[in-house]
Amino acid sequence: MAHLLFRLRHVTDEEALEVRQLLDEQGFDVYETQAGFFRLGVDAIWLRDTAQREAAEAALAAYQENRQAKARREHEEAVASGNAPTLWRRFLAHPVQVVLVIVAVVLIALLTLLPFIGLVG
Repeated sequence: MAHLLFRLRHVTDEEALEVRQLLDEQGFDVYETQAGFFRLGVDAIWLRDTAQREAAEAALAAYQENRQAKARREHEEAVASGNAPTLWRRFLAHPVQVVLVIVAVVLIALLTLLPFIGLVG
């Protein structure tokens, strides 16, 4: 029976491609499924041979550990060089969008708390 190895939902195309290449290079017998038009299925990579399960999961764990370390390193370099994204930089780049998001958050908070504010007063 097939084993769900890697879900592709909310995964970037770059990461999905890297995972496909990793599994192909290591010779794992895998296939992909798509969720379909109504999203009733699962976007995933499945392992056909369950005897390869431990090796495949170990390869994916090592890949994800390396990817996480690379992302952390890139973020630390961006912070050190002063290029990390901040709220102020986003505001300068897209002031209207940031103001609209803040207004929406305040309105949602007020609408949520309005019944409780009425009980106090």
